[in-house]
Amino acid sequence: MTQQPVIFIDGEAGTTGLGIRDRLSALPVRIHSVDPAHRKDPTARKDAMAEADLVVLCLPDDASREAVTIAETLGQNAPRLLDASTAFRTAPGWVYGFPELSPAQSEAIQGAPRVSNPGCYPTGAIAMLRPLIDAGIMEPHYPVCINAVSGYSGGGRAMIEAHTREGGPAFELYGLGLEHKHVPEIHLHAGLTRRPVFVPSVGHFAQGMIVSIPLHLDDLNGGVTGDDLHTALAGRYAGQDRVHVLAAEPKLSAEALAGRDTMELRVHGNPHSRQAVLTARLDNLGKGASGAALQNIALMLGLPQA
Repeated sequence: MTQQPVIFIDGEAGTTGLGIRDRLSALPVRIHSVDPAHRKDPTARKDAMAEADLVVLCLPDDASREAVTIAETLGQNAPRLLDASTAFRTAPGWVYGFPELSPAQSEAIQGAPRVSNPGCYPTGAIAMLRPLIDAGIMEPHYPVCINAVSGYSGGGRAMIEAHTREGGPAFELYGLGLEHKHVPEIHLHAGLTRRPVFVPSVGHFAQGMIVSIPLHLDDLNGGVTGDDLHTALAGRYAGQDRVHVLAAEPKLSAEALAGRDTMELRVHGNPHSRQAVLTARLDNLGKGASGAALQNIALMLGLPQA
């Protein structure tokens, strides 16, 4: 019998780590854990890394960088790495872990020693923008504006506790300094040459997300219609089992895909005003985090997709 690959989740007690650990029951792998009392001990973590075929980092950015340094001390015995933080999503030497990014991306992930798991907001934004830029429908310098709303589970422990204990605000804009940490990731991997404007928000619901991008059709190439945009997206994701291009709806609930690892894309067009709104709906903890990690883990280890 072939030995099952070993995975060590550094940061398994956090929201993303717990989500990945739960999903790993669907794959033929063995999880190597560190005694909870020694989870922050560099020696214990290094020993765990030495036992693993793949290390999944579910840590804050600085702690992820520290973990990579620890892994590097193992030299030729260093494991492959999948990082769920923001630290390496635009870094040289790391493959971006969005398999649907391009026809060649899955193969790149399969062979990569280091993969960065995408952010939740960028997953939706890039999924809508990159196909239009690659097809020549949208110029890379198009002035992109992105609006998004997420459940509070993506805001970290303090936000989760505030919403569950105190009720939290019904709706709140944030990142209004226009320096959100996901902007460089969207800028690079969407293929944009102009920095996008990104306005995120959080609602008083636990899981779910909608990312929306308004467009003036006359500012795109080729006199396109909303139907043309739908066709371009549908063609790009044809045959994909996690990204679905669906018909427009008059209203959308951000919570509809909570608990699922898929993403829905739509084009809501108005032919009279020559305007459209692109929307991506996903679970911020699913395709936006742990679900995407499971997809990358399966690719990196050559396992059937769960």
